[in-house]
Amino acid sequence: MPHPAYEAFDALAQRSGYALIDPPVLQPAGLFLDLLGEDMRRRAFLTTDAEGREFCLRPDFTIPVSLHYLKETKPGSIGAYAYRGPVFRFRADGPSEFLQAGFENYGRTDKPAADAEMMAIAIEAAAGLGLVKPDIRMGDAGIVTAMLDALDLPPVWRRRLVSDLRRSKNLDEDLARLGSTAPKNGAAAYAGFLAALEGSDPGSARAAVADLLSIAGIQPVGGRSVDEIADRFLEQAALSSGLGVDADKVAITRKIFAVAGDPDTASAELRSIAGDARLDLNAALDAFDERTGFFAARGIDVGAIKFATGFGRRLDYYTGFVFELRDPGQPDAQARVGGGRYDQLMSQLGSIEAVPAVGCSIWLDRFGGDA
Repeated sequence: MPHPAYEAFDALAQRSGYALIDPPVLQPAGLFLDLLGEDMRRRAFLTTDAEGREFCLRPDFTIPVSLHYLKETKPGSIGAYAYRGPVFRFRADGPSEFLQAGFENYGRTDKPAADAEMMAIAIEAAAGLGLVKPDIRMGDAGIVTAMLDALDLPPVWRRRLVSDLRRSKNLDEDLARLGSTAPKNGAAAYAGFLAALEGSDPGSARAAVADLLSIAGIQPVGGRSVDEIADRFLEQAALSSGLGVDADKVAITRKIFAVAGDPDTASAELRSIAGDARLDLNAALDAFDERTGFFAARGIDVGAIKFATGFGRRLDYYTGFVFELRDPGQPDAQARVGGGRYDQLMSQLGSIEAVPAVGCSIWLDRFGGDA
């Protein structure tokens, strides 16, 4: 039986110019395991066909909708799609089959305006489900990338901080460790192996890890390949070697990650930090301010948005603006709507040309009786 919110959702999609599509439930597993990150690998439902090819029950709509766009449109075309239906991934706090709806927009080069449109649609969708004044949380991975570029941090630390940002965990711990030269956590337990890997090229490291797993009779688990396990060991080797960062860079990184507030206040603070540190974040912050202007033009209360540089979302494909809508009456509950910009995903899916993309997902089951 259709969800009671479908009718209102379909009307919003039509009113906003988004075509409703329904991608197949059974999807090739490799794309999801490669592109959605470790969290999704652990939670996907996998199966194989008679020829041994691996498939999964649709754990997410963004990748199938993106593939639909690439198949059905010409390079450079604008595509706007809406979807609703079941997705499947293991959840310890609820059913592993649940209903999700959402919107995806492709090909628009006016990124700040497209971001604002997606936020406005998300807010309207939430209001239609009973969440009239949501708690709006926002981040911007583009600003973080610009900071890491300007500071020229070692690659291992770039990967580490971006990974922690996406997962909203360990960021404080790694910022504290950023300037340290002491090994951390359990590194001492396998210090000899890490020392042997230190400075190795990735090919040699992967071969060493493959040999080690083979000798121990261990099969890779949790969706990780030998290459991914080798890359993790290389990262740990670099971190355990005492690869610290200049104290001034550590202090600047801390200041930037500590910025939080409404978008206008946060922008002013970030510009002040960048100016004092002589970092060029102008392009990223100009785009940030332009998006804020489009928020206001669409009637969104900018002062009610809670921006934080250290705010991220769990899926690996986000590369810029990210946001979540939550119930202010349940501040610790999970997001009811979430989304953001994922400009690199289309190239990872095989597009020859870069395709700007932004979208949002709505967890219909988290609205409960509100619908």
